[in-house]
Amino acid sequence: MSTDASALSGGALGEEGRATTRPPAGPSRVKHTTLGDTIFQNLTRGFAALVLLMLAGIIISLVYGSWPSIQKFGLSFITSSEWNPPAERFGALIPIYGTLVTSAIALIIAVPVSFGIAVFLTELSPAWLRRPLGTAIELLAAIPSIVYGMWGLLIFAPMFSKYIQPALNSTLGQVPVLGKLFSGPPLGIGLLCAGVILAIMIIPFIAAVMRDVFEVTPAMLKESAYGVGGTTWEVVWNVVLPYTKIGVVGGVMLGLGRALGETMAVTFVIGNTNFLNSVSLNEPGNSITSALANEFGEAGPGLHTAALIELGLILFLITFVVLAASKLLLMRLAKGEGKKT
Repeated sequence: MSTDASALSGGALGEEGRATTRPPAGPSRVKHTTLGDTIFQNLTRGFAALVLLMLAGIIISLVYGSWPSIQKFGLSFITSSEWNPPAERFGALIPIYGTLVTSAIALIIAVPVSFGIAVFLTELSPAWLRRPLGTAIELLAAIPSIVYGMWGLLIFAPMFSKYIQPALNSTLGQVPVLGKLFSGPPLGIGLLCAGVILAIMIIPFIAAVMRDVFEVTPAMLKESAYGVGGTTWEVVWNVVLPYTKIGVVGGVMLGLGRALGETMAVTFVIGNTNFLNSVSLNEPGNSITSALANEFGEAGPGLHTAALIELGLILFLITFVVLAASKLLLMRLAKGEGKKT
C-alpha cells in the first residue's frame, strides 16, 4: 500500500509540476525573438544614421553652393562690411554683428524673466493660478513669428521710439562708456528693438523648459532645505538649480537657437540696412536671416547667390559653435561636481 501511495503522490506531484511549470522555449521562439530584436536594432540605427546623413548633406550643399564666394573673398568675407550686389562685392560683417547682438540682447532679457516665471510657477504661485498661467505661457510659444513681426512693427516700434528709447537715452545714455550703446535718434526700429522682440519670442520656450525641470526636483530635497530654515531663494539657488542645471542650460540653448535662426520677426523690425555707422543699438542694422529673407528671392545666379548661401553656412557654423560651447560647459560642470565629491 505504501508503494501505491507513493505512486499516487508522485503522480499527483507530477501532474502539479506539469501544471505549474512552463515548458522551455523552443528554437523557433528564440529565433523569432532574436529576429525581432535584430530588426528593431537595425531600424533604429538606420534612423540615427539618416540624421547624420542629412546633416552631412546640408553641410556639403552649403559648401558647394557658396564655393564661388569662398574662392573669391576668402576670410575677407567675414571681416568686410561692404555689401554691394551691383559691383559684386560682398562682406558678412554687418549681418554677423546684427545676428550676434540681437541674440545677446534677447538672452540678457529673456533668461532672468524666464527664470522668474519658472520659480513663481513652481514655488510661489497658488494652485488655482498655476495651470492657467502655464497654459498662457505655452500659448505664447505657438504664435507665428510673422505675427510677432507685424505687432513689433505696427504697435511696439512706435511705442518703443516714443517712450522707451528717450528714457534710455536720458538715463543709460549719460553713462560715459555704456552711453554709446544707447545714443542716436529714437527711430523705433533697430538692433535693440529686434532684440526685445526676440526676447519676447523666446521667453515662453525657456520658461517652459525651466518650469518642467524645476518640477523634477525631488520634493524631499526641497523639504529638507526648508526644514533647516532655508528661504525660498536659498532653496532655489542651492538645491533646485544645482539639481537641474543641465536642463536649465538646455532650455537657454533652445531659446538661443530660436533667436539665432529667427527670420520674419527680425526682418520686420531690424531696419535691414547694411551700414554700420556706430555701435549704438538704436541704429538700424541687418542680420543673416533678414538678409537671406530680403535678397534670396531676387538674387540672380552667380556670386550674389553664392554669397547668400555662404551667409547661411556662417549661421550654421555659429549655431554649431554655440551648441558645442554649451556641451563643453556642461561637461566642465559635471567634472567640477566630481571633484567636490
